[in-house]
Amino acid sequence: MKTHERISAGGVAFRVFEGQTEIAIIRSARERRWQLPKGLIDPGETDEEAAIREVREEAGIICGLLGKIDSIDYWYVDRWGEEPVRVHKYVHFYLMKYASGSTVDHDHEVEEVRWAQIDDAVRQLAFTAEKTIVGKAKKMIS
Repeated sequence: MKTHERISAGGVAFRVFEGQTEIAIIRSARERRWQLPKGLIDPGETDEEAAIREVREEAGIICGLLGKIDSIDYWYVDRWGEEPVRVHKYVHFYLMKYASGSTVDHDHEVEEVRWAQIDDAVRQLAFTAEKTIVGKAKKMIS
């Protein structure tokens, strides 16, 4: 089986609303699970630029980048044409502070975006690694 590498970037976008720290989480249209906004880095784009762009596209919001949280990596099998392919994916996550925009302005890849209190968001997220990223982001925010 062939192996490919994919590199993505995304963010934990937060705001303080009525005294509570909330983060933006997305439910993808295809998989229908809650996750952090992230996506592939375009050619010529830095990790940071990709993270800001992906949060804007998938969550509909504009954010200021505060710093890198951490990177994760994982393996999965995908189909490209007729043949299954093993993919080693790396995702670089950044802490971002909400500046403007509306979560209703997300792109077609996303079914729903919501602001969730940070501890509630951890419970809703589908992936353990993303839950860990949010825990690290929470420590950076405090």
